[in-house]
Amino acid sequence: MKSIPQSEKPLLLQRLQWIFDPVTHLENTHAECPDIFYSQVMGVEGSVIVSHPQAIQQILTNDRKQFSSPSQYNQLLQPLVGDNSTIMIDGDRHRKRRQLVMPSFHGERLKTYGELTVRITKEVLNQLPTGQPFLGRPTMQSISLKVIMEAVFGITQGERYEKLQRLLGQLTDLFESPVTSALLFFPSLQKDWGSWSPWGKFLRQRQQIDELIYAEISDRRSHQDPNRTDILSLLIEARDEAGEPLSDQELRDELMTLLIAGHETTATAMTWGLYWLHRTPEVKEKLYQELTSLGESPDAMEIFRLPYLTAVCNETLRISPVTMLTFPRVAEEPIELLGYKIEPGTLIMGCMYLTMQREDLYPNPREFRPERFLERQYSPYEFLPFGGGVRRCLGEALAQFEMKLVLATIIANYQLKLAEKQPEKLQRRGFTLAASRGVKLIKLGLLSNNKVVHNDEQQPIRDRLQSVDAIAN
Repeated sequence: MKSIPQSEKPLLLQRLQWIFDPVTHLENTHAECPDIFYSQVMGVEGSVIVSHPQAIQQILTNDRKQFSSPSQYNQLLQPLVGDNSTIMIDGDRHRKRRQLVMPSFHGERLKTYGELTVRITKEVLNQLPTGQPFLGRPTMQSISLKVIMEAVFGITQGERYEKLQRLLGQLTDLFESPVTSALLFFPSLQKDWGSWSPWGKFLRQRQQIDELIYAEISDRRSHQDPNRTDILSLLIEARDEAGEPLSDQELRDELMTLLIAGHETTATAMTWGLYWLHRTPEVKEKLYQELTSLGESPDAMEIFRLPYLTAVCNETLRISPVTMLTFPRVAEEPIELLGYKIEPGTLIMGCMYLTMQREDLYPNPREFRPERFLERQYSPYEFLPFGGGVRRCLGEALAQFEMKLVLATIIANYQLKLAEKQPEKLQRRGFTLAASRGVKLIKLGLLSNNKVVHNDEQQPIRDRLQSVDAIAN
């Protein structure tokens, strides 16, 4: 049986490219070894990377049988989320934690988040000065962080929450470049040389965040309210088979996972959405027409179900995916994969980025064309921006809901334009891919009857928007 191919480039060069330019590394290796290749650069020795939908389907549909998904291979995330988050636990404990948390991101809770998301989006966009450039990435991060804080804590106001939001934003911004992201891949660089050093700064910010989270946990334990439906309250009330509650450390780690993963990736996706909509004005116009067809007071769920809006968001996640790889799986028995023999103990990861750039699935994959999602139904192994199987993203429903409502609110109510002509590139940001320059935009004004309302006219229109609240109600 054939041996799994691997790149002939020097290993050191591959590792450096994986950290500092992962997209080029993946594309170059895929060009040498299509569909499947052996890699030693993913932070784990001896990983098999697959991008063919057939192989991904085999892995994800058998990840409780032929494959396991042990958390020990997710150690790169440990400094951020701790040892007790859903990402870092296995087996029955992992399954039950997912069952506990997932209801907070579905059903009636989504409607509550919808009204909140529209309100926060308008508050943030209204504060931006007209005619001056602003960066989309921090703007979207401000919105997504407030939304996830509401989901986790049930409130977005107060000194403790404002401080926590600021620190969480600063913590994730520490890894905004490939250079600082290298700290996460090389444990030898994780040295505390004082507050001036990158890792020392990270540890001190993490400590401040921990103090705020533990203070909130203590307050909630002292004043439990059975009517609260936020995630922290649900986790505090949860009990295992022995009737034991989650420890403070377990609560802290779960909350850190939800807070960081729940805002960082969504902010990046929404930033890319703004970029592609304003880089392809014909798409933006088509979306605007779909939004206005709903009338003045559409329900949030009506917006969520719009077909072209859904296609725009899907195409954004396809052409500029936030994450590159699925969580690692381990072969539990001898397996044949695409005609190659996989030995027990081999680590395997699906490459979401390469799969969603395949020419045979997505003709002209570099073209931003939402219509492809209206013309064809893609399987969960062809379009998989949220991973799949037992480690599929917990917050997928909220992320999609939030992304749609934020982009819909902005396109329906504000006139923006890109401030730069140079195209954005995918660049490593921690474990994710983000826009290299953050997407610089300019707010031209508010929209009223398809016309832009400028400076001196904005205030009465803003008052009218707040009273009508065209999308939230």
